[in-house]
Amino acid sequence: MKKVSLFFIICACVITACAPRRDLVYFSNLAKLSSEEKLQNQEVKIQQNDLLSINVNSLNQESNVLFAVNKPSNSENSYRLEGYRVNREGLINLPVVGNIRLEGLTTEQAQTTITKELEKYVKKPVVDVQLINFKVTVIGEVNKPSSFTVQGDNINLLEALGIAGDMTVYGKRENVLVIREQNGQRTMKRLNLNNQDVMNSPFFYLKQNDVVYVEPDKSKAIEYSPNTRLMPIVIASISAIAVLITAVLNK
Repeated sequence: MKKVSLFFIICACVITACAPRRDLVYFSNLAKLSSEEKLQNQEVKIQQNDLLSINVNSLNQESNVLFAVNKPSNSENSYRLEGYRVNREGLINLPVVGNIRLEGLTTEQAQTTITKELEKYVKKPVVDVQLINFKVTVIGEVNKPSSFTVQGDNINLLEALGIAGDMTVYGKRENVLVIREQNGQRTMKRLNLNNQDVMNSPFFYLKQNDVVYVEPDKSKAIEYSPNTRLMPIVIASISAIAVLITAVLNK
């Protein structure tokens, strides 16, 4: 009987050892954090192929109609119904004004640049520039994987994970992959969300079209493995045999 009990203990230990122990707490070394930290400037810059909403208001109503967002245009370099597209040269084509370089500017800087150009043609223009296609995708071990449009021009990794319903218990918090395409180049960076230093990474604040991938840990692969699914049947069979042997030996 003692041998049978020892056998079950060994089986339990083997099964338990299959699941690695992980830290599920974000910034688990937060005790080292000082009470104040200066936030890094992570402003989003306008890139090629970005889509911009540009609203112009002035004292001239005719000019306002000319620059209206919903005004269609036949020019390929100008905006379409949805907004102004930044072309491969980093330019937009604004009615009357013509080409304006906006690549590398923040939306506030773009507003200042456009305003200066419009002042040559329009009285006291007021310009508002918004990034329309600021999209972020979160996939992998999150509760609601999806792509979503960011309102405004600032979002960090934690906010994106929050919109995606946070990580599941299987998500590797110490190994989150951010994929970024910028100026025709693809960059990939792995971040450790168990470490407070991740907030100093240039990838902590996301940019337009970033993809966040949360990798599952090995325990999920073990749980969904066909061999693992057979484990309860195997254990039940062994238990039945053990009970039968015990009953025979006790006679």
